[in-house]
Amino acid sequence: MNHADARSADASAVALPETAAAHPTGPAAPRRGGAAGPVALVVGGALSVQFGAALAVLLIPRAGALGVVTLRLTLAALVLLLVCRPRVRGYSRSDWGTVVAFGAAMGGMNICIYQAIDRIPLGAAVTLEVLGPLALSVVASRRLLSLVWAGLALAGVVLLSGGGFDRLDPVGAGFALAAGALWATYIVFSARTGRRFPQADGLALAMAVGAVLSLPLGLAEAGTRLAVPSTLALGLAVALLSSVLPYTLELIALRRIPAGTFAVLMSLEPAVAALAGFLVLRQALSATDAAAIALVIAASIGAVRSRTRPAPGN
Repeated sequence: MNHADARSADASAVALPETAAAHPTGPAAPRRGGAAGPVALVVGGALSVQFGAALAVLLIPRAGALGVVTLRLTLAALVLLLVCRPRVRGYSRSDWGTVVAFGAAMGGMNICIYQAIDRIPLGAAVTLEVLGPLALSVVASRRLLSLVWAGLALAGVVLLSGGGFDRLDPVGAGFALAAGALWATYIVFSARTGRRFPQADGLALAMAVGAVLSLPLGLAEAGTRLAVPSTLALGLAVALLSSVLPYTLELIALRRIPAGTFAVLMSLEPAVAALAGFLVLRQALSATDAAAIALVIAASIGAVRSRTRPAPGN
């Protein structure tokens, strides 16, 4: 996430992913010109997130799933705080409540998705996680067609589970679904934070909140193992690949393409996750798994397009 991560162009347009990247600044008006460059940036961000998640799986034996979350959030927060240098004065109690809720959702989302990828294949975990933002988009839509996309996503989940989540490991599947629910929450508070904080200040502060919340859990699980230089180096790589780099690439892309186009591209994340799982972790997909992921991707793209297409008569 995933990974979750912070990934939503606009709460009203996105139907998708962690490994949620939310951009509290919100999308700027698209620029005219070729879309190949911005599309490449979004695809590059998605590749960065999911290959960062695959690297995190390799790091889990050293630091544990909670330790990896702590490393990722803490190191990403330090980088963002140094780069953004957000001001902390002049905000109301309500502003701080919003950014704390945003950070708590971010931290919880990361904890759940890393617990999931420690137990089930990366592609399956991200596919289940994507259901959270997809459900948010369906609920927010007033179109009957949204029920079709929900049904399509449900068919994908049934295929993925093989009729029962025991095939995947029920605990891992449960964590992935919980990550999806937190991702939807994250999207809502990301949008609210973007209206209250300038630039990427809200993201940097929320990342710091998530890091603080995860720190006791990571220390309890990994202790001094988190301070091993090689572990710290890998943790920094995960933070850069899964948080800092994709946020930057996607923020640049969002200035040049509409939020709806961005969300459609983000709907491909389960496929990118499956590719990363295969190349880095040797997690091969069965034909059934591939079909299930394709159904969820199709549902996500359909939901995004139906949410961003003008209603008849408008």
